[in-house]
Amino acid sequence: MEPNTSEKIIDLKKPELYINRDLSLLEFNKRVLAQAKNDNVPLLERLNYLCISCSNLDEFFEVRVASVIEMATIDPNTISSDGTTPDEQLALIAVHAHQLVDDQYKVLNDILIPKLAKENIRFIRRKDWTESQHKWLENYFNEELLPILTPVGLDSAHPFPRILNKSLNFIISLTGKDAFGRNSGRAILQAPRSLPRVIKLPAHETHGGHHDFVFLSSIIHAFVTDLFHGMTVKGCYQFRVTRNSDFFVDDDAIDDLLLAVQGELAMRNYGNEVRLEVDAKCPEDTVNFLLARFNLTRDRLFLVNGPVNLNRIQEINELVDRSDLKFAPFKPTVPSHLARDKDIFAAIRRSDILLHHPFESFAPVVDFLRQAADAPEVLAIKQTLYRTGADSPIVSALIKAARAGKVVTVVIELRARFDEKANIDLAAKLQEAAVHVVYGVVGYKTHAKMCLVLRREGKELCNYVHLGTGNYHPKTARIYTDYGLFSCDKELGEDVRRVFAQLTSLGKVTKLNKLLQSPFSLHKGLMEKIEREINHAKNGRHAKIIIQVNAVVEEQLIKALYRASQAGVEIKLMVRGVCCLRPGIPGVSENIEVRAVIGRFLEHARIYCFSNDGEQEVYASSADFMNRNMFKRVEICFPIESKKLSARILHDLDLYLKDNSQVWLLQSDGSYQRAPHAEHEETIQAQALLLNEIQV
Repeated sequence: MEPNTSEKIIDLKKPELYINRDLSLLEFNKRVLAQAKNDNVPLLERLNYLCISCSNLDEFFEVRVASVIEMATIDPNTISSDGTTPDEQLALIAVHAHQLVDDQYKVLNDILIPKLAKENIRFIRRKDWTESQHKWLENYFNEELLPILTPVGLDSAHPFPRILNKSLNFIISLTGKDAFGRNSGRAILQAPRSLPRVIKLPAHETHGGHHDFVFLSSIIHAFVTDLFHGMTVKGCYQFRVTRNSDFFVDDDAIDDLLLAVQGELAMRNYGNEVRLEVDAKCPEDTVNFLLARFNLTRDRLFLVNGPVNLNRIQEINELVDRSDLKFAPFKPTVPSHLARDKDIFAAIRRSDILLHHPFESFAPVVDFLRQAADAPEVLAIKQTLYRTGADSPIVSALIKAARAGKVVTVVIELRARFDEKANIDLAAKLQEAAVHVVYGVVGYKTHAKMCLVLRREGKELCNYVHLGTGNYHPKTARIYTDYGLFSCDKELGEDVRRVFAQLTSLGKVTKLNKLLQSPFSLHKGLMEKIEREINHAKNGRHAKIIIQVNAVVEEQLIKALYRASQAGVEIKLMVRGVCCLRPGIPGVSENIEVRAVIGRFLEHARIYCFSNDGEQEVYASSADFMNRNMFKRVEICFPIESKKLSARILHDLDLYLKDNSQVWLLQSDGSYQRAPHAEHEETIQAQALLLNEIQV
């Protein structure tokens, strides 16, 4: 087959071939919000999806928008792969983000609140309080809120207070003079984070069977005058500020990574302002006053018709016991051969074991470490921890092993975003138990998910490994889809041992037998495998690539996929979140399809499949197709060599490729459309089918 001449003509660096990363991330949040509109989703779960979209948008401003703002200051002329400058990106972000926020409040006010009311779950507005409810809420204010609320009147002795990141605040307009004769006209009230944002009325204050709630902001609005005796409150308006929450640690200037991270954490709540949310009823002069105080332009202003912190409404889900309005509960299964054999090491010796969470239980991973802690044959345990908790059973097992005299080494990534404090506390807890704790490699986050157990079996030392696509976190393992592999393959175990040696000591990069590792061999290895598929296609052989990841951003890999499409390689991408690749462009990417699944579980697995002219290769990894994963993190990519296990993964992927219920298709213009579903066509929902298959 002659090579496609278009490959020689079309410049694959052209900006129009790339989607802006941040606009793609906003598209992801639109898909999450669409679940809140979906009548096929249980009602309280729809409320959850709304809250998740709001929480995601918070992080988007804290990290992504903050970084673009910084770039606009540092290098305003820099051009991203899609051809835009930082200022142009900020203008586009503002348009899309404002539309998204408007949609969020329309979903709350026009769809969810009325539907919840029909189910006797009501948000009672101030104008609708009964006399009895008003009395109860006034008593609640006096007993629970008044003692801890501290309003600050603004004058020369009381400057505008430093507002905590994402905290609920009120700006209050006043007339009259206080006890000292002061009248600045304005005061600020900050609501402590410890306070619930929705208060459930007691049963005797509701109609039978009702779950009635009042927003904290409504209670403060109703009784705020009690905080300003002798003065008149003209207006009370809620607002919230989002700040830059990413932090910078100078890798070249630190002697102690732990101290550096602790120092930066203290400043996270007071980073530069990037967004202001204000009650839509707030007068224009007050809005302008706030904008001036925070040095923000109007494109960073969001006037909202409801609570300024919608994500806190998620508390409702725990407060309302209505199983009929939530996803049906399920019990993750344990593979039969593990259930039969209580000795997990014996089971692994018989064959590699693959777990698919959350359909299958995370318990075997915990058991693996618990049995390692108890077994006298185990000499050492090495583990990476990126996101977990100090009270995790994983941590308990590691501590037990260390106290039993085993050599336990844990690589903790202190800079796992928004988990830094938890990881610092975790490091201290492990060190108290004599666990060897290291923080990885300065300048490179340790994102690899791996555990190594060294056992003495007769005269031989054997390595048992667990490798995964997701974190060692039992709670997220119930809501994130991930794969985990148990193996005692000698070469694989040796590879894992060598990677741990890199992380804990000093030395040159060593050649690995089976693993691909970033920042050394993963990117190169993927490029070579894509190139191999290109050569197969050009020579008339079968060529196909299937990739499931959370993000596709890295430009060299995108260009390689474009070249593969030009050569005739069939490419199926399942990308949960950001995708900068444009599918369906004639002469460039017409052989590429990009799917995004938004369902009950968060798609989190990273799988790479290459048909290799019938010699199928399947890899699982901790890495997405992003620059940071390929070049600035320690990641691993491991082969699924068992034909039975690789076939199982391919079967799972095939279900996702056939899904016509929860799938969105990326269009060449960067928008997403729901996958078409004809009326007579059988409904295929991959996650539901996988749940059913595992449960049988």
